[in-house]
Amino acid sequence: MADVDDLEPDGSIETEEGGHSASLRAELDRREARRIAEALVFASAQPVSTAFIEERLPRGVSAREILHQLKDDYAARGVNLVQVDDHWAFRTAADLSFAIRSDEAEVKKLSRAALEVLAIIAYHQPVTRAEIEDIRGVQTSKGTLDVLMEAGWVRFRGRRRSPGRPVTLGTTRDFLDHFGLEELRDLPGLEELKGAGLLSGRIPANFNIPLPMGHDELSEEEDPITQLDLEELGLLTPGGEAEE
Repeated sequence: MADVDDLEPDGSIETEEGGHSASLRAELDRREARRIAEALVFASAQPVSTAFIEERLPRGVSAREILHQLKDDYAARGVNLVQVDDHWAFRTAADLSFAIRSDEAEVKKLSRAALEVLAIIAYHQPVTRAEIEDIRGVQTSKGTLDVLMEAGWVRFRGRRRSPGRPVTLGTTRDFLDHFGLEELRDLPGLEELKGAGLLSGRIPANFNIPLPMGHDELSEEEDPITQLDLEELGLLTPGGEAEE
């Protein structure tokens, strides 16, 4: 006589079908996610954050994983998907830059003083003007900082929790984007900077590359800049309206 269990329907077929269906849905979600992420980055004039993309992908799909897949897909093409401080953008492949004609106005060539100040800010941020002058051994003119800010590479970060509450300076996401850096950890080494003539021999022994920090993230020694601070710095007119 046949065993009762042998007469019962085998549930393994349904399990396999259910698993296959779930796997197919997951693959379709990943394909759709790649299309959405690609469209979001392509349509934006500025680098798009991973968080912004994550919010618009199918539930359960990792934006970071999808973006790295797209980065690999575009690696050998005429445009590449590049990461800039956890933001993403399409850029012309570096080896094809010679073939691209740009009618855009070039950023004004920086003076040696501006290059030194930019390098110090990049490696020491958050850093104050007094600290920059201490490292360089000379006074830093307001015009030098103005040039770097007009280029969009330097910004006011916060205020140091020390007597006088000096303003701290740091680099911007545009700085990383312009120099092809994903994060501050990708900055060239000290010897490379010296070889390029960007730093003089007056470099302190403790000069090093900082750990990358989010552009909106303040250190424990900084307070955020308030509206009153912006007015004091001349970035806002009294009453809170931005200057033209």
